[in-house]
Amino acid sequence: METTVKRLPYGTSNFGKLITENYAYVDKTRFVEQLENEANPYQFFIRPRKFGKSLFFSLLEHYYDLNRAANFEKLFGELYIGKHPTPNKNAYTVLKFDFSGLDTSNEDRFRASFSGKIQMAVRRFVDVYRNLFPDADSFIQRLDEGKQGILSIQNVIDKMEPANVKIFVIIDEYDHFANDLIAMGSQLGKDVYHNMVHANGLVRDFYEALKIGTKTAIDRIFITGISPVMLDDLTSGFNIAVNLTLEPQYNEMMGFTQQEVDALMYETGVDPNFINVDMEMYYNGYLFHKDGEHRVYNPSMILYFFYQILKSQKAPENIIDDNLKTDYNRLRRMVQNEENRNTLIEIVQNNGIMSDIISKFSIDRLEDTKYFISLLFYMGLLTVDKYHDGRLYLKIPNYSIRTVYWEYLEQLTLEWNKDVMIDLTQQTDAVWQLAYPGNLRPYIEYVSKNIFSRLSNRDLQHFNEKHIKIMLLNGLFQSKLYVPLTEKEVENGYIDIFLQRSPRLPDIKYEWVWELKYLKKGDRKALHSARNDARAQLEKYRKSREFAERTDMRFASIIFIGKDKFEIEE
Repeated sequence: METTVKRLPYGTSNFGKLITENYAYVDKTRFVEQLENEANPYQFFIRPRKFGKSLFFSLLEHYYDLNRAANFEKLFGELYIGKHPTPNKNAYTVLKFDFSGLDTSNEDRFRASFSGKIQMAVRRFVDVYRNLFPDADSFIQRLDEGKQGILSIQNVIDKMEPANVKIFVIIDEYDHFANDLIAMGSQLGKDVYHNMVHANGLVRDFYEALKIGTKTAIDRIFITGISPVMLDDLTSGFNIAVNLTLEPQYNEMMGFTQQEVDALMYETGVDPNFINVDMEMYYNGYLFHKDGEHRVYNPSMILYFFYQILKSQKAPENIIDDNLKTDYNRLRRMVQNEENRNTLIEIVQNNGIMSDIISKFSIDRLEDTKYFISLLFYMGLLTVDKYHDGRLYLKIPNYSIRTVYWEYLEQLTLEWNKDVMIDLTQQTDAVWQLAYPGNLRPYIEYVSKNIFSRLSNRDLQHFNEKHIKIMLLNGLFQSKLYVPLTEKEVENGYIDIFLQRSPRLPDIKYEWVWELKYLKKGDRKALHSARNDARAQLEKYRKSREFAERTDMRFASIIFIGKDKFEIEE
């Protein structure tokens, strides 16, 4: 039978539009039932950017909005929740707040924009449900003239009580302004945050108003964002909510499982012959609890990839969404101390780190490494790897996210020495020499001469092999000829650097395995031992099942001695 191809829902977060205009929809409606069955109806849920939060909110709005009751079968008839409706379907008025785009440039502007967002949300609410307000027009006029801000919440609650209709409050991007203030990396940012969130602050007053409203008209609240950085500070003002973020049963509520990705490909007509990358390596890997059933893809990443294929009907050239650069810029500003910078280097070096995940914390604790690591987890820059011997291991989720780290570390390399100059033409040619003629020396000479030798003796005091890796990886990443991988596991160990040819360039002649050593200038007597160790390790890699029969593999040891000497052995 011929199958009707559905539209790809890339960039679309309106649930009603997806269902009624022939878009493919990954059915997440079973989680509506789970959330409604929770004992506590006031709920927090945190996920990284671009993970489908806005679409899920739109789903909740369409399901619970009493104004949409007549369209229930049309919207939900073919979905799980349409076949298993809950007692509260279409039973609420829905009051939505979206706190993205607030002006955080100073405290006065923040107050004005925050109050304005609240008032506009209340105004829209009254307009949508004007049949419940006998004096809707005059009420809206009073809102416009009085600029009531938070007071408008109490006013609308008082108006709703006689109507005997409950309110479902939805808050999107609850922490957006807090993350912007963190990204400012200044005392001004911290001061504005404390003045707004702590006792008698405007944000605290907002949540206290909602808490008071739960005694009368507000029946349910669902709040989401990308970090729990405000939860600790809001506890006394809003201590009624349960945080479901790390509960294993909600691991897949946002994000696509492999089965869902396969179904989406089929429904939207994505030709698998045009898939030129390992999708799992590039886009998959997220696990938000050690007991989560399946790892999930970042929806935005996979939809962007499919969009490229459908648009051009060929294997895409751009396989990583530039929107990830936003995370890179935020990450760069968050790293304010040497300990956290070293933590990032360790993460890149080892593809992850061992750490517990802290469920809530204040902006004041981000300079503490364990809180900083947890923030990376909530941002989607780390995810659960495994739980072993009572320890939780976190890892970089996928190759796309690794590019975020590498772009940050490229800037860090330049900060080590302001005199470092990147000659992109020379660098590009040196990487080409690796890929096609199989000549390693030009690239190592380039890094040694243009980057490593320019570092000061002070810079070298704490140098080791992980810093060498960063310097080598930056140019390799920028070239886009290779997919550089560190600590790649084979049965005989972990490879320092593995250069896998780009899936877009299958004609690249050589892939590489590098074993790195670094000796301080005074350690030349250790050179013989370093050589032998490197040879022995490379021989183990050469005999591994993955490489044993391959003729396109090159194996090399690279030993740096001080900042201006090196030797290569293939």
